[in-house]
This record gives sequence, structure tokens and C-alpha cells, in this order.
Amino acid sequence: MSHPANAASVAASTVQSWLAEPSDTDVSLIINPATEQAIAKYRNASTEEVNAAVVRAHAARTSWGQTPPSERAELLLKIADAVEQEAEEFAVMESKNTGRPITQSRDEMPWAWDVIRFCAGAARVSHGPAAGEYANDSTSWMRREPLGVVGLITPWNYPLLMAAWKLAPALAAGNTVVIKPAELTPLTTIKLVDLMNRFLPDGVVNLVLGDGRAGQAIVEHPQVRKIALTGDVSTGKAVAAAAAGTLKRTSLELGGKAPVLVFADSPVAQTARDLAEFGFSATGQDCTAACRIIVEEAAFDEFVDAYVAEVEKIRVGNPDDLGTTMGPLISERQLKRVEGFVDRARAEGASIRTGGERLARDGWFYAPTVVTGVGQDSEIVQREVFGPVVTIQRARNDDEMLEWANGVDYGLSASVWTTNLARAMRFTRELEFGTVWVNQQIFTAAEMPFGGFKNSGYGKELSGIGLDEYSQFKHVMVKAELAP
Repeated sequence: MSHPANAASVAASTVQSWLAEPSDTDVSLIINPATEQAIAKYRNASTEEVNAAVVRAHAARTSWGQTPPSERAELLLKIADAVEQEAEEFAVMESKNTGRPITQSRDEMPWAWDVIRFCAGAARVSHGPAAGEYANDSTSWMRREPLGVVGLITPWNYPLLMAAWKLAPALAAGNTVVIKPAELTPLTTIKLVDLMNRFLPDGVVNLVLGDGRAGQAIVEHPQVRKIALTGDVSTGKAVAAAAAGTLKRTSLELGGKAPVLVFADSPVAQTARDLAEFGFSATGQDCTAACRIIVEEAAFDEFVDAYVAEVEKIRVGNPDDLGTTMGPLISERQLKRVEGFVDRARAEGASIRTGGERLARDGWFYAPTVVTGVGQDSEIVQREVFGPVVTIQRARNDDEMLEWANGVDYGLSASVWTTNLARAMRFTRELEFGTVWVNQQIFTAAEMPFGGFKNSGYGKELSGIGLDEYSQFKHVMVKAELAP
């Protein structure tokens, strides 16, 4: 097998051409988390190769930025069609790389091509003040312009979807990009970039593989004008600090600790079924997972019994098995992190209602776990576990539920489960989270913005607002006649 000399950063590639040769030294392994076996390895990009990728993007920025929106939209629609046509291959690759059950990976595929199609349409629609004479006998209008080169850094939990969420608006707005997927799960991003480069001009989309060193090189590069990152809080803070050196813009989606407020007037059995699904989808490795349930006291015992019964129905197993509803954690490191949270909570007196242990099988499997008897200040309530662990707290009244819900450093998403309209309106108003669902969780729409408050970061993805994140706006003011 051969690959180009600069295979760690070439723009157009196949998955095969990105994989490392036996003679390569600085390599990363791609591990199937269900088997703990390496399925591929790739060579990490050097700083010089990152620079070369940025240089290519910078050289392509003027031509792509001046391409009419209608032509950019046409190319994005072709890309969306191609992703849909190759959906099964994407789904299998995603499942094998992340450990997500194949049925879930297949269900996620439409979200990827839907956001590309939405951004194709949004590229042709620009909202702003109407041109007119506002001051000084002059005519004013506003221009939406691309930023230039943008750096995209995506996470390991939803590699294809997060790549689509970032690539589509960046390209629609006329930017060229350098994208670095998470080192653990690059496969579907490699395939997506390869697919895009069948349609796009050279240099518009550039792929870089590697660890934090490659990411840092992108963030610090002076020709990169924006960084869009999905990651953890510590990484986001480091990126923001590094980006400040060149005053580049940043969008940071940094995780969450979603409160789920269950009231006694909700249908308890149905709510428990729904929340068991939303809490353990993607093995709980989802920043919007229903991981922190707060239940009104009158319904607490009934809800806990119903919820635990539903969780114990979850079928943990091989992602290839069509009956599997939960797969492994992404890595041994993540498994140990989850174990640590549960063990410390147990030592502090929390009650493990089900689960609470690693499963005795190959792969990084941890049992679906439900924890009660935890206080609001408990570590397992305050910090993001990012695994198949859900806490349930008993609250006395609406005010306490609201106080506890807002009483964390995160502000990404929340949900309210009630049939009381007045209560739903109050809580959607007073919850300090970027997305608030009522009687559902996790779902979103390309037409609506997604992003967090507080330590969950800033900036929005999806919707027209998401397209604005990749644009800069210029006021043009023309006075037709010079004063005599």
C-alpha cells in the first residue's frame, strides 16, 4: 500500500491513502472499542504539514469566497446526495470506530445530509438591513463576506455529524477550511472529506490528522481566522487562550450536564421509558444526554422504580448485533473515568440502583448505571461523567427543582417533563441553558440554533445564526456627489 509523501495533510484522499505504512513512526492507532483491537493506524501530521494545509486553504480562499452562492449551494446539494447514497458505508464505519450500535448509526445518518442541504439553501438567503439612505445623504447597504480560512476541530463521540455541522455552514458562507477530527475516530471524516473533494475545487477542504499538537498548530496559525471546536471545557479554555494571540474568532461547544425535570403530572411510565433511551444513547457519551434527573417528590419513588426497570432492559452488546441497544465506551481511559465517578459516589454513600461495574467481556463495556442518594454538591452531579451513568435527585417543589437545575457550571441543554403549560412556560424562560426541551430530549432541527451558555461555551451551530458564525459583515456607505 502506498500513500502520498504528505499523506497526513493532503486535501484530496481516500481512506486507504491516509493509513500509515509500517515504516512510519509518529502514528496513532484506530481501535474498535468493542474488541479493543486496532483496525487501522495513521500518521500524525507535523507542524509543517499543518502549515501546508493552511497555505492551500489560504490560496483557495479568494476564488471560493467569490463563487456565487447559487454555485456553492449546487455543490453542497451534490455532496448531500452523495452522502445519502453512501449512507450505509458511513454508518458501518461510524459504528466500528465509535462502538455505537449499527442501528443507531443508521438512524443518525439523515441528520448529516439534512444539515448540508439546509446550509445549501441558507447560502442563498442573506438577512440584514434594507439598503437605504440612513444618514449624510448617503446610501448604505450591508455585505456578508467569508472570514477566509477557518479551522474545524471535531469530537470523537459524533464524528460524522459534527463534521457536517461545521463543514456545511463554513463552506456555504464561502470559507475554505482545515478540519482535524478527534484522533480516536477519524474514519468517517476522512471519507467525508474525500467525498467532498470529488466536487469542490482544490484547497477548499483540507484534512489534518493527529493529536493535540496538530490542533494547536491550527489554532495558532496566523492565517486561520476562526476556530470552531466541539470538546471539553479544559480544551475550550486552552483554545480560546491560544486564539487570543492572533485575535481569531472562536465558537466553542464544550459539553453539558443536562438537568431533566420530571413532575408528578407527567405520565410516569412513559417518561421513564423515554428518559432511559435519552440517558444511555451513545453509551451516555452525548453532551445533551439525559444524565441528571430531578424528580418532584410526589412522583420520586414511582419514577425511580419505573426508570430502573427500563434501564435493566437495555441490551449491552456487540455493535454489529441488531438487538444491541448500548455499545462500549470509546476507550479504556473513558472507562476508567466513568469507574472513578461511580466508585467515589459509592464511597460517599450514594445508592447504586443498578449497574455500577465494568462488564466481564472484551471491549470497554460498562453496565448502564443509575445512582440515587446524591446531594446537589456531589461531584457526580456537578461534573460531566460522559458515560452510561444517570443520577436521580428528589426535590420538594418547583423552586428547588429550578435551583438545582441551574446550579451547575454547564448550560447546554435541559428538559422539562410536565403536562402543565404554565409550568412549562416558566421553566423554559428561567432555565439557563441554550436548548430547553419540553417532554422530549436530544432532538434538534437544522432550522434552529444549537449552542450553550456558561461553561458550555459560546457561539451557535445550525440555523441561519450558525451561518452568521462563519461570516463577517461589512457596512458600505456611498455618497454619490462630493460637496462643492
